[in-house]
Amino acid sequence: MSSSLKSSLNGWHLWGLAVGLVISGEYFGWSYGWAAAGTLGFLVTSALIALMYTTFIFSFTELTTAIPHAGGPFAYARRAFGEKAAFVAGFATLIEFVFAPPAIAMAIGAYLNVQFPGVDPKTMAIGAYFIFIGLNILGVRIAANFELFVTVVAIIELLVFMGVVSPGFSMSNFVAHGWAGENEFTMGALTGIVAAIPFAIWFFLAIEGVAMAAEEALEPKRTIPKAYIAGILTLVTLALGVMIFAGGAGDWRVLSNINDPLPQAMKMIVGEHSGWLHMLVWIGLFGLVASFHGIILGYSRQIFALARAGYMPKYFGETNERFKTPHRALIVGGIVGIAAILSDDLIQIGGMTLTANLITMAVFGAIVLYIVSMLSLFSLRKKEPNLERPFTAVAYPVFPIIALVLAVLSLVTMIYFNFTLALLFLALMAIAYAYFHFTQQQRDTAVDQRHVSM
Repeated sequence: MSSSLKSSLNGWHLWGLAVGLVISGEYFGWSYGWAAAGTLGFLVTSALIALMYTTFIFSFTELTTAIPHAGGPFAYARRAFGEKAAFVAGFATLIEFVFAPPAIAMAIGAYLNVQFPGVDPKTMAIGAYFIFIGLNILGVRIAANFELFVTVVAIIELLVFMGVVSPGFSMSNFVAHGWAGENEFTMGALTGIVAAIPFAIWFFLAIEGVAMAAEEALEPKRTIPKAYIAGILTLVTLALGVMIFAGGAGDWRVLSNINDPLPQAMKMIVGEHSGWLHMLVWIGLFGLVASFHGIILGYSRQIFALARAGYMPKYFGETNERFKTPHRALIVGGIVGIAAILSDDLIQIGGMTLTANLITMAVFGAIVLYIVSMLSLFSLRKKEPNLERPFTAVAYPVFPIIALVLAVLSLVTMIYFNFTLALLFLALMAIAYAYFHFTQQQRDTAVDQRHVSM
């Protein structure tokens, strides 16, 4: 067995990964934000979160290119602050990337159920894990080529969706009951705007996963900045377009608590027997598959990097001799995801669906890693002023400060509105910390191929 990864990804692969990791967020998940804030309230939330992600990416890219490591935020925090901060960043990232795929898998099952009503969505969701874990094991370049293809098709389909519903678009539909179910702005609307933060984050969640492919990138110091910048601009445009066109197709309230808002929005315009609708269901699966497949790649690299550095059992820090992929890390992450899917009928938290709870848990992990990453950026600027930085943060320190402040505000409000899930997140981190605390010797003897500690 080996503990190194193979470099084979070009700029197009990385852009496809940046967009593909996230693009399922344009297909589902975000509409739960309408239930909390209404269309207009959620538009405000989405604009704030788009600002957070844009400033974050224009800052985070400095870290990614200066320290190209499969651990991503874990590696930056370890270099900036040491092992404990690395633990927080690494396991927060792991929670994000392990909890997001089962939510997407459930949406894949829901989309297939639209086409085949007799199909069990859970069975299809579990089957998706088997298929795409297998594809990821076969090799990163094969996986990345597939990711690029399905991402391009998914983008085209979102543009087709906007085009097909545009003749029936009505701004009066979009603004009706637009403030948390009301027609005017009230304190309840403000509460809804804040409560909807996790679902606006879902529009962009996991774009930072490109950092975990840094060791497998060709010329990462040149290709990663281009991929990140082009990726975030692509995603912001698509997110706003999809949300506005879907909201103007009819009564948006019937779309606010389901896993397939786009087919249902299109059905309002073209009817349930239209060929356009069936095309959207089939091709729309490409968007879900792109994110599902890409995030599987991301969680496997995070598990691999943590294990290679001694933060998890060494068993998961090895790659397949033939394909040079972290097969054990791929499989263990899949086991956790399938267990989450099977728990749907057993666990109900806060009156939300399994999908909404999984999204919220993933967002907790993401926000924590964003905060730690921005703090790492400031620390490394001070501690290592001579570190080679092929890409420097845009508008430093303004952009990193904006990203950090919005991330902290998001975390505080998420804890307030999702206290039970916040406790669950904290419990998972505490269990992981117990393992971390008692395995110091494992880290002391670990072989990290790209050592980034102090």
